[in-house]
Amino acid sequence: MPFHSATENMAALLRSARLLRFSPSGLLQITGAKRSGPPLGRLYSGALGGRLHGVCARRNDPVTGNVSSRVWPCAVGCARSYATATEQKNESGTVLRSKQSQQFDWALAKLDSSVRRTGRITKTFLLRIFHDMCRTGYPSGNQALLLLRSCGLLLPEVPLEERTELAHRVWEKLNELGAQYDVSHYNALLKVYLQNEFKFSPTDFVAKMEAANIQPNRVTYQRLIAAYCQNGDIEGASTILGFMKSKDLPITEAVFNSLVTGHARAGDIESAESILPVMRGAGIEPGPDTYISLLNAHAEKGDLDSLKKTMEAAESADCSLMDRDIMQVIFTLAKAGHQQHIPAMVERLRHERGYVPDAMNLCLSLITQGLEDTAFNILKTFPTLQSESYNTETANLGNFFLRHCVDMDTSLEKIGHFCKELQESNLHTSALTFTLSCALEAKKTALSLKLMKLLKEQDLPVRSHYFWPLLTQHVKDGNTAGVVEVLKGMHELEVSPDVETLTTYVLPAFPSMEAARQTLKDAGISLKSEGFLSSEVRSVAVTNLAELYGILSDPSCPSMDLSSFRGSLIQGFRKSADVESMVKITELLYKDERFSVGNSTASEAADFFLYNLINSMSEGEVQAQEDKLRKYFNQLHAQNIIISRNIYRGIKNLLDSYSVPELIKDVVALVDPQDRVSNGSPSASPRVTGTENSAFLQKRLAELKAEGKPLGATLKQAIHALCAEENLQRALELKQEHEEEMAAGGYANLINLCCRHDNVEEALNLKREMSRKDSSVTLDASKYIALVKALSKNGRVDEAVDILKEMKEKDLALNDSHLTMLFYTLSAAASSGDIPTVRLLQDTIFTLGLAKPTSNLCSPLITAYLDSKDLSGALEAALECQKLYSHLPRIHDIIVALMEKGDTELLQRAMDFVSQERGEMTMLYDLFFGFLQTGRYREARKIVETPGLRARPGRLNWYAEKCISSNQMETLEQMVDMTDKLFECDRDEMYSYVLRLCKVQNNCEKAEAVWTKMQENNVIPRERTLQMLADILKNNGKEVPFEVPETWYTPAAATQQAKAPQTPPSTAEGGAEFQTRLMAMCKRAKASEAYKMLKEVNNKGVALDPSTYDHVIRALLAKGSIEDAMAVRDIAASHLPHFSLSDIATNLLIVSLSKKDQSKEALEKLKSMMQTNYVPSQLAVTRLVQALGNHGDVAGIREVESLVNGLGATLNLSSMVFVNNTALAHIKNGDVDSAVELLEAVFTSPDSTNPSISFVFRKVLEDDNDKALDKLSAMAERLANHFACYRPASDLFLRLLDMDKVEDAKFMLARCHGVAEQKSFLVSFLSQKAQSPGQVGKIKALLSLIPDFTEKEVLYPYLMKCHVLDKDLSSAKALLEQMKEEGVVADELSLKRLAGLYRDAGETAPFTEPPESFKFYAEKLKERAAKVQTTADA
Repeated sequence: MPFHSATENMAALLRSARLLRFSPSGLLQITGAKRSGPPLGRLYSGALGGRLHGVCARRNDPVTGNVSSRVWPCAVGCARSYATATEQKNESGTVLRSKQSQQFDWALAKLDSSVRRTGRITKTFLLRIFHDMCRTGYPSGNQALLLLRSCGLLLPEVPLEERTELAHRVWEKLNELGAQYDVSHYNALLKVYLQNEFKFSPTDFVAKMEAANIQPNRVTYQRLIAAYCQNGDIEGASTILGFMKSKDLPITEAVFNSLVTGHARAGDIESAESILPVMRGAGIEPGPDTYISLLNAHAEKGDLDSLKKTMEAAESADCSLMDRDIMQVIFTLAKAGHQQHIPAMVERLRHERGYVPDAMNLCLSLITQGLEDTAFNILKTFPTLQSESYNTETANLGNFFLRHCVDMDTSLEKIGHFCKELQESNLHTSALTFTLSCALEAKKTALSLKLMKLLKEQDLPVRSHYFWPLLTQHVKDGNTAGVVEVLKGMHELEVSPDVETLTTYVLPAFPSMEAARQTLKDAGISLKSEGFLSSEVRSVAVTNLAELYGILSDPSCPSMDLSSFRGSLIQGFRKSADVESMVKITELLYKDERFSVGNSTASEAADFFLYNLINSMSEGEVQAQEDKLRKYFNQLHAQNIIISRNIYRGIKNLLDSYSVPELIKDVVALVDPQDRVSNGSPSASPRVTGTENSAFLQKRLAELKAEGKPLGATLKQAIHALCAEENLQRALELKQEHEEEMAAGGYANLINLCCRHDNVEEALNLKREMSRKDSSVTLDASKYIALVKALSKNGRVDEAVDILKEMKEKDLALNDSHLTMLFYTLSAAASSGDIPTVRLLQDTIFTLGLAKPTSNLCSPLITAYLDSKDLSGALEAALECQKLYSHLPRIHDIIVALMEKGDTELLQRAMDFVSQERGEMTMLYDLFFGFLQTGRYREARKIVETPGLRARPGRLNWYAEKCISSNQMETLEQMVDMTDKLFECDRDEMYSYVLRLCKVQNNCEKAEAVWTKMQENNVIPRERTLQMLADILKNNGKEVPFEVPETWYTPAAATQQAKAPQTPPSTAEGGAEFQTRLMAMCKRAKASEAYKMLKEVNNKGVALDPSTYDHVIRALLAKGSIEDAMAVRDIAASHLPHFSLSDIATNLLIVSLSKKDQSKEALEKLKSMMQTNYVPSQLAVTRLVQALGNHGDVAGIREVESLVNGLGATLNLSSMVFVNNTALAHIKNGDVDSAVELLEAVFTSPDSTNPSISFVFRKVLEDDNDKALDKLSAMAERLANHFACYRPASDLFLRLLDMDKVEDAKFMLARCHGVAEQKSFLVSFLSQKAQSPGQVGKIKALLSLIPDFTEKEVLYPYLMKCHVLDKDLSSAKALLEQMKEEGVVADELSLKRLAGLYRDAGETAPFTEPPESFKFYAEKLKERAAKVQTTADA
């Protein structure tokens, strides 16, 4: 029958009067009825919630440890069958569909994993996949199936109606996007209707299929029958059954199961029971699913006796009912209101493996249906050892239960009852507190407040931070009424909002401080608390400094420690341009004792505030706000504000490090003049001391002139002194007076001083004058750059360019500090908005080759555009930098600015460019950080949940550090929370960022919350994380709830230091400075310089901390300087009597001793190390054993082996380390026979894993020990020819090749032909040689001996890699041509490598360079090589 007429007939049958009357006897006449395929099973998708209809093979495999065998029927089958539909191809979207395919594989794997583990998926995760598919715009047929099939019983936590609505939403949206639907999609939708008990018209459904030109198949008919039977409509079912009969379609077990349900729901239970003999008559033996259908029918009627009889019948028919089957019956009883029979069914549960996930799904389904009491009874059957919190000492059973009760708005009375019973039964330690956390997370304000009242009634603490989740959304929405409601709730619970609550979660909701004050006052909330005042001060400090001064200067303002609002005040100072208010506030802090506590005075508090202000600013900020800071310091000086010399030194060091020396003269004016006189000038020049001030030097100069003596050296010192004092006028006068005696050094200092004072004309005159005196004299690079900066600042750009050209002509070498100065030169031009100047200077610097283009040097141009609000120009400039210099400066700031402006067109262009140039992963991270920075957390979450996105530790670290430095706690928390499910994301690292910021803010409550969250997520913290958390708790007087990891040095050392007499302040300061410098030297591997400095420090009597000594020791040992390292150890012990080497240092000492052939001493050190319970490193043990082997010390190797074996698997050390080196020790002792016997025993053992002995062959060949080589070769041949053990022969063959003994290798191959078949060893050798340059010859030697040892698809990529490493473009080209001639397709990784080689040679590649990263293509090639190798081995 033609397709169209068949569907028309089907629809006509459904529309017409019922042509057939179905009865059980009628089945006896059905022809062709048979049981199709393997034993049929129950169709189920992992959770209860609807009638069970349809067809799916039931797994009768024995229960194993694999979770897949425990998932309810069709859970795994459903997930596995997602990929069955065919996809309609769209040629125009091939690339996008390819990406879609990758996303589909990822989504399938994730869903399959979830179903395997838990038998369910979450709505959130399903919607995430749905939105991803919609975003790409090209949904495939498979993806549509994936979503549709997930909208049924796999969502036990979602109500039935909501599931169906979601299915309709998916159907309609994907249809709009062009998804091609076929019969499998309509069948999937039918299945969802059945699982969700959705009432629909089968007639209309078939009509829709007709309209879409889709022909129903057997599954469609079966599910339509199930739909009729679900409603007890036997007549409708019989109509379709008759149509199936006329089409000769087989009547399967699923149809009979549906008929059992249909008769039962039609009220004819006898006909339902008579289906079973009818099935047998039709040649189909009733299976477990049939009995389940009948059991459910009796359960709906509440007929316990029939339930028992049916179960007995099933058992007698050898149909074993598992726990999940009985759970379906329990669910049906509960839904039908027959709870009294449930205990009888619960008794039949056998608690099989997989009971807990099945029972969890049953509980979730019951709660969703409003049957919490029954669910709670099931919960109490859970094994008590099954805990959801494995890292706590006591079980916390029922977290999922309580969370779902909250989500489903279960009444407070019931929740309270459940919590009480769980705690009384010792099943949960803190049920009520956990439920409160769920309610807060769900933003259920009313329920949360009621639960807090219950906590109060039980004398449990209710803290202010409990209310933060309720306030967060109100603050974001600006909902002041909601904020007030929560505050009233706090008041009723007698909880006072603390400073953090008010500052972060209350006041930001109001448009102004006055509005907040008035609203809270009207609501009856007290405004007189100290917390409110502190919060008010914090809030105003960030936004309005003038208003803040009014509050603080009011005599009625109570005493308040500056530390309570210092951070906010610094933030306000950094943002504000109101210098006048800044000065007034600083003066107030300086003079008013109300803002200082303890032993510090007001002036000292103000001193430290100034230092903290500069310390909190970045280099860029100080540079950008240089004029503001200068004005600020000058006005402070006018108000007679004085800072101490120590504070000055700290600020001066900061400004030096920021390369802004011009500000130092403004800061030095704040130092007490007497302090300057008594201690010498505190200015920048280290060569000018207190005794050599300018006045003294000028007087000395006059004396020398009067005596007719040379003035050169003294004149130079005087000029230096005047320059250091910024006294330009007098310095120029002195130069004029003694012009004939002026030297180049004096001119250089004067030129630099003129540049600092913007006296460009004088600077150029001095330069010309110096050149006239001596044309060979060249200024250093820093003076030239200062000239360029001054010229460009004064609009003389052409002359600045000339200076740059002169630098090139003089061939001046620029170091890192000079590059920093160039950056600030460009930044100064950018800050004035002079874009053409910045561009010209930047282009000149790069074109002349004075500096290589870097992101840092390219960024001032972008800054200029951003400051002028020209986002289009900024983006263009950034894209140009990427094209020209492969740098994309300030792209994050550009993206943030575009997001804030809402310019989606430019943003899309930027993202397309980043994706094309740097890959899609980079683009996604840029978007993610941009959304985070602009507070668009919902969009950020969508980005980080993109299928296939992996963690990039470097980028995450960059943004976390940015949040920490800018004090952005909320943004940092959001990032940590959003990356919870990010693949390969180091959760301990992420939480440690939050703890670091908590430590900076001294936020103990937040730190405790982070610790709780880490436990909930089963994050295992590293020692440093625990130590950080412990420090925060201890600093706040809190008890540490875990064991604090001990540091490697004993606490006694610290005690001893505490008892020692305190060093003078200058010595202490010097010690800290030395420690920083020494640590930096060690990190840069400058061990000798560090040792030299440490000796100088020791001679001054300065003691350092244990960590510094240990780092120096480790650096020296890494260089092999054992004697110097031991000298440092002795120095440390002289200051710290209990000092001992750390485990890292001890391991390095063992390695160093072993390398110097001091194996006895190394062995003794290993013994002492293990006696102190240190675990040696794998490297230390390996090097020691190798040293003992070189000395022929067999007994020593055995001793080390016995020591290490006591550690178990801790070291993960191969036993062959000991075997190989013992064999070498025997050979060293001339006992080759013992070595052969030892090695032969390894390979002839039944448990042998064929380990490598290549190390032994290498040592023997290096020693030219022919006697040992002959015997080992004979052993290898014997093992190959008599035992078919080819590993030793392969090791020797490849070692001979590696040492260029090709003829010997050829001879070895002739005697052991089987070596040529050991493809895995040969490919491993190929891979190893392709890792370093100069190895092509060895690979070609291998090919000459064994031409076809692997597939060309595996060989050629390695050869191409070798040519690229050798930078041999001609050979690489030849190889590519050879591949084309042989029909071998070049893989993307080879093409990407070759494209780079072309680029380095200045040539254009004759192909398009693959756009993704090297890592992406490497993984792809690795997978393909594995497949080829597997095929070859088969």
